[in-house]
Amino acid sequence: MNFNSKANDVISVSSLNRMVRDLLESGLPPMWIGGEISNLTLAASGHAYFSLKDAGAQIRCVMFRHKLSLLPFRLAEGMQVELKGLVTLYEARGDYQINVDTMRSAGLGRLYEAFEKLKNKLQAEGLFDAARKRPLPTHPAAIGIVTSPAAAALRDVVTTLGRRMPSIPVILYPAQVQGESAARQIATAIEQASARQEVEVLIVCRGGGSIEDLWSFNEEIVARAVAASRIPIVSGVGHETDFTICDFVADQRAPTPTAAAELVSPSQEQLRQQLDQGKRGLERALGRLLVDKSQRLDYLARRLHHPGDTLRRQALSLQQAKGRLQRGLDSLFARRRFSLQLANSQLQRHQPQLTQQQEQLSQLGRQLQRAMRQTLQQRQQSLLQHGSTLEAMNPEAVLSRGYAIVQKSDGHAVKSPQELLNQERVQLRLAEGVTEAVIDHPQGAQPELPF
Repeated sequence: MNFNSKANDVISVSSLNRMVRDLLESGLPPMWIGGEISNLTLAASGHAYFSLKDAGAQIRCVMFRHKLSLLPFRLAEGMQVELKGLVTLYEARGDYQINVDTMRSAGLGRLYEAFEKLKNKLQAEGLFDAARKRPLPTHPAAIGIVTSPAAAALRDVVTTLGRRMPSIPVILYPAQVQGESAARQIATAIEQASARQEVEVLIVCRGGGSIEDLWSFNEEIVARAVAASRIPIVSGVGHETDFTICDFVADQRAPTPTAAAELVSPSQEQLRQQLDQGKRGLERALGRLLVDKSQRLDYLARRLHHPGDTLRRQALSLQQAKGRLQRGLDSLFARRRFSLQLANSQLQRHQPQLTQQQEQLSQLGRQLQRAMRQTLQQRQQSLLQHGSTLEAMNPEAVLSRGYAIVQKSDGHAVKSPQELLNQERVQLRLAEGVTEAVIDHPQGAQPELPF
């Protein structure tokens, strides 16, 4: 690029910034730079804006969304990082900055490490528990503010309180909000407000800044004072993206000092609107009530009659009821009389004839006795017949007539000569005892027993 120009040549600011940008981008290659993240802002667009600093200097940085999404960690205030990017110039403002391509963690910064250590300690003690958080008064009689009298945050809070509810008294408990003695002064102011009991709610606030600027609200002495306060506390420190230990211990956190003022004070405009709405609602309700009562009165007036007319109508109704009752009783008595006569007739028809029934019972008894005697005789005759038959079939009776039963050695009765071997010994059962015999078949009729 040729930068030679005549003495009388005049260039625009845009041209100058463009020339400087080109010089930076062409003269300095992308390089790795180490430092601590400060003044971090995560924009709604997804881009990250921050400063990279060391003990002696700082430089603005920007990391665009498509690069930021590739990081394996989340950016945070106080982080020690190493980043690689192109040194350039933002022409619109003339800001010297680094467009970051990539980044790696170089360890947590001193302040961030101290922040996390105290946060974990107090959380373990239960100082962040939701159960110990107290509700804010809806209509406080007085509001206290702990901040610096010179802070812009004080003007914002007082202006907001005056706009919303100017009738509420405001008491300032002054304290430095930045510097070495700030934490002690903030804690002392909170303790004084708690001891005096002049207000019903307390705002602890200051404007935004870097992590170093807000560090007084990350001190343990402030956290202990907030936790011990007898008055509900709203923490309104920094901007929406700023978080301090005071925020976690307080009964409620507000993203800004102005938001803290809105949390603790009712809006007179909203109360006036609510009052007007209630008034209009009450007027409508009273109007409806009057209309309803008027209509009810007219209705009752139309129903109101002379007492004599009422008595005559009641007497007529009584006479009619008396006639209906008499007719009903007459009809009931007639039905009951008919039912009684019918029941008496049925009873007469079903009255038992005792003499006739006794005679029939005697005849049946005599018939039963005759049948039993006949059956017994028949059974006795049948028993005698079966006994004779059984006696005739008794083998012992056959033996008494001279017959014998031939049995083999196993007690089996022999029915045929073919069952016996020659010279086989058998038993002969006779009528008066048992004897043995040897079988002697004709020659060759049966084989002999083996010996």
